[in-house]
Amino acid sequence: MTDAAIPQRSAWQQVLALVGFLLLSLMVEGLVSQVAQPGIAGGWYQSLAKPGWAPPDAWFPYVWTALYVLMGLASFLAWRAAPRGAFGWPFACFLVQLAINAGWPFLFFGAGQLVAALLVIVGLLLAIVATVLAFRPLSGWAALLLLPYLAWTGYATAVTYAILRLNLGA
Repeated sequence: MTDAAIPQRSAWQQVLALVGFLLLSLMVEGLVSQVAQPGIAGGWYQSLAKPGWAPPDAWFPYVWTALYVLMGLASFLAWRAAPRGAFGWPFACFLVQLAINAGWPFLFFGAGQLVAALLVIVGLLLAIVATVLAFRPLSGWAALLLLPYLAWTGYATAVTYAILRLNLGA
């Protein structure tokens, strides 16, 4: 959709939507960090054998904060470009991937359920792809902003699988 075709919404509507999408994404990050940070900082996760190419623990909060901001911006751009009443499916895709995103750290860091975490993160990859595909017809930029998230999640999937193999002999 070209900029000329973007539905007209007031500046206040756009500001409120931008803040809302960013807050939604960052609230999920806050929830996730309540589970992930203690798991990363000590205890169970620290005792796991990890591949040498696993990310340093210090990267997690920075990378994920950037990714959640990109998710919020992408959803705003897709909403802004969508014809009125046509954001239902793309928004549903966004919410589903956000919910799955929130579930993975609970399984991995919180419960130590490596097999379940691997299954969930594979589902997350599929949900992100669905969201990219749902956003793409509305806004190419929205779809592009999700690609770092897709790439990082692919990397996290490989790390999850490697940790599973190293620690459970799968």
